[in-house]
Amino acid sequence: MKPIKKQIVTDEAMRPVAVLIDYEDWQAIEEILKAYQEQDITPALSDYAGAIQLTVDPLDYQQQIREEWS
Repeated sequence: MKPIKKQIVTDEAMRPVAVLIDYEDWQAIEEILKAYQEQDITPALSDYAGAIQLTVDPLDYQQQIREEWS
């Protein structure tokens, strides 16, 4: 990607508050973002499917941890 010419806008305390870029650069960024959003990057639910085997009842564990705080 080509370098983007930008101007930083600051407030009275010289803190950055905005960035100005050329409109052509903005259009290129929008195209990149659009292509990125169209990608299916969410994992399939089957990637996380499965079962766990608990060795302790969750409510008993919660009570045990709370007693440790006291």
